[in-house]
Amino acid sequence: MRKCMATLLALQTLELGGRKTGKDAERTRLRAEIPEPILGHFDRLLARGRKGVSVIRSGVCTECHLRVPVGTLVTLARGVDIQLCGNCGRYLHLPDDELPGLKTGEKPAPPKSAAVRRPRRRRGSELTVA
Repeated sequence: MRKCMATLLALQTLELGGRKTGKDAERTRLRAEIPEPILGHFDRLLARGRKGVSVIRSGVCTECHLRVPVGTLVTLARGVDIQLCGNCGRYLHLPDDELPGLKTGEKPAPPKSAAVRRPRRRRGSELTVA
């Protein structure tokens, strides 16, 4: 799925570029690599004058400037599924340099369990009855 998002990002760059002549063969090739439902949603966003793909920087969608949930970031880091921004509806692309601890396809380490601390027992001498 990471390849699909990279292809969508390249297509967006071509579509939103200033000159549209001479790039038709490249656009056709990129469109052939993207599944129809994804391409349909992407085209609807472009028809409205909006970008179809947003890059995530520091855990924030660069188009609507809202923080992306951690679960979405982990899913994108694993590269097993595509995700839409919950606010602006754009496809999210996580560059390789955003999660330096994770390599493509590597699963994140499970969180370490915190040690359970027992509350201190109070001594009976603190309570005096008069």
